[in-house]
Amino acid sequence: MNRKCNILVVDDEPNVLLTYRLILQQQGYDVAPALSSEEARRAISEQQIDILLCDLSLEKQESGFDVIEFARKKEPSMPVVLLTGYATPEATDRAQQLAIPVLFKPIDIKELLDTISGLLKENYEQHEAAG
Repeated sequence: MNRKCNILVVDDEPNVLLTYRLILQQQGYDVAPALSSEEARRAISEQQIDILLCDLSLEKQESGFDVIEFARKKEPSMPVVLLTGYATPEATDRAQQLAIPVLFKPIDIKELLDTISGLLKENYEQHEAAG
């Protein structure tokens, strides 16, 4: 890859979003932050996103799954990680059915970086194999 990987991070808590952004930028990633599902949809529509990190709990009427569904309509193979402080068994089951890794807050930084690296590698290999 000649360009930096672009990661969209969606979280409705500004301090959490800033923390993720700083950590990921230190690792050499480009980071597009979004504080709401609306901002996330705009970024997905306007930018090339290589991986989506999305909080499960967003605005009252929206969840991370709504953003993920929107992203996957645009790019079905987009790697996604669901971030949450608490997930119901139903949410965990849904993520598992959609093959989405779930990381629980407070996020372990090494686990986050390892998950991102693994998903990007897997996605790159799939694209190389496809053509």
